[in-house]
Amino acid sequence: MTATHPARLWFELAADGLVATAGQITPQDLPRPGLGVWTVRDLLGHASRAFSTVVSYLAAPADPNAPWLAEPTDYFTAALRSTAAAEPAQIAERGRAAGRALGDDPVRALRALAADTRALVAATPDHASVTTPFGTMTLTAYLPTRAFELTVHGLDLARAVEVAPCTDLALAARAALSLVAALATTDQAVSALLALTGRHGLPEGFSLL
Repeated sequence: MTATHPARLWFELAADGLVATAGQITPQDLPRPGLGVWTVRDLLGHASRAFSTVVSYLAAPADPNAPWLAEPTDYFTAALRSTAAAEPAQIAERGRAAGRALGDDPVRALRALAADTRALVAATPDHASVTTPFGTMTLTAYLPTRAFELTVHGLDLARAVEVAPCTDLALAARAALSLVAALATTDQAVSALLALTGRHGLPEGFSLL
């Protein structure tokens, strides 16, 4: 029997966590502040893109001229370069548009999208090609980038609606921490390690993404 790839396990865990957290959102929560300029609905919409992009990027035609991204860290490095050049207003509007697209019952729509995406992932081989805006990847190289988004934004949603993180998100956070640590520069790694071991706090505005 072939072992399940760790990327698939993390994706499933994070998906469970996001869906469970979304299930605690009430209609009254949707217009509340979510993250930055986003409402809870906007944040839910942005998080839903961690599912919808799997579907659309698997279906996208291969680009023979696209760079090959072998690891999740390669994806995030390329995405960070692109995001640095993007207008913050454009990024914010994508989240709002995704929130509107979830319709009158966004939690139900998210559940349906999650179920459809997970079924597609389960039926797709590990080495299937994924055409992202930043380069081409295998499915199992791409899934950790989606699991990371599901984990972090699941935690964001829990904070926004003032509920405790569920067990699945808490477990998924360990994998997310490992991935984001791999993106640290030497100086960032030193600062993070000293903070995590209680030596000092992190500098104001510190972020690896």
